[in-house]
Amino acid sequence: MTGSNPRAEAAAPTGEATLTLDDGAVFPGFAVGEVSEAEGEVIFITAMSGYQEVLTDPSYHGQIVVFTTAHVGNYGTNPGVNQAERPQAAGVVFHELWLPPAVHWASERDLSAWLGLNGVGALTGVDTRALTLHLRTKGARNGVISRIKDPIERLRRAEAVPSMNGLDLAQRVFTKKPYKMRPPKGLFPDEAPMRVAVMDFGVKRSILDQLTSLNMDLTVWPGDAPPAAVQGEDPQGLFLANGPGDPAACDYAVKTTRHFLGKIPVFGICLGHQIMGLAAGGTTYKLPFGHHGLNHPVELVDENRVLITSQNHGFCVDPDSLPSNVRANMWNLNDQTVEGLEWSDLPAFCVQFHPEASPGPHDSRGLFQKFRRMIKEPDA
Repeated sequence: MTGSNPRAEAAAPTGEATLTLDDGAVFPGFAVGEVSEAEGEVIFITAMSGYQEVLTDPSYHGQIVVFTTAHVGNYGTNPGVNQAERPQAAGVVFHELWLPPAVHWASERDLSAWLGLNGVGALTGVDTRALTLHLRTKGARNGVISRIKDPIERLRRAEAVPSMNGLDLAQRVFTKKPYKMRPPKGLFPDEAPMRVAVMDFGVKRSILDQLTSLNMDLTVWPGDAPPAAVQGEDPQGLFLANGPGDPAACDYAVKTTRHFLGKIPVFGICLGHQIMGLAAGGTTYKLPFGHHGLNHPVELVDENRVLITSQNHGFCVDPDSLPSNVRANMWNLNDQTVEGLEWSDLPAFCVQFHPEASPGPHDSRGLFQKFRRMIKEPDA
């Protein structure tokens, strides 16, 4: 499709449906298109743009995403911004889904048609302010989007959704076999590419783009790849990607991380950050409603400054559980949770937020440069 008449494919609301939470709360709305069923953990995100990047981010796998911004969909969809091959969110809830023609030159399909094409259950016309306040008060809840009229059956289905605690969702989204990504030619004509192993737990495309743009020759491994297989490629650095679910369920990833810590530089983002905390001997815990948005302030203790960051996670590292050689050097200014860790005796660091920020601010992209310097100057 060329975008010449995207409105012709728009799927208008087709009938009453509800979002039912496992605590019995019900939020009525209207189903979008023919796909009107979804189930998962219900979380809210405060981003005002980037809805396509959000819905294709594998870290949202198994979740129903509630957008707090009032109008969503006005610039349509464009495959060039996808963070994975297809949408990853289980469902999506809007206050108002934009139905007129998309107002962006790059749009190829209305958001409503895109959701239907990809089988994403969607609900519009919802009081998302009331829903967000409920989730802030009660915490993230499991829920279902459904046309089912019987409230008892809807509640039964919501209560049957598996808890995120102890749930390994990374295995559902990471690659099943290794693949390569080469750096663009000509950017570093006098430098050989650096060999970096990427442990895929649900890696975003924009993260891989950031790494290759810094002359890193990537081998992207399944998250459960044996350490010996990864070591066989003789990597100069190890990157631990983002991903969904409970980090404590990813024991295979913790094992691989422990194998490489101290051997080569290690950098982790989001789930990768939590796995590095576990590999150090720490513990993780579930946040009440998580951090999901593009405007979270993070304090850099050593630099006496604040970054505005893009975030998407429901679990956090407990700073009191960490050994003496691992220090929390970044903190979330909203709730004082850990946002960054650094090893005093090893070339290793990690951050809870997304420095590639697609979409979002670019304040923290220098962290990729830090990883590059660790590889290039191992004795610095």
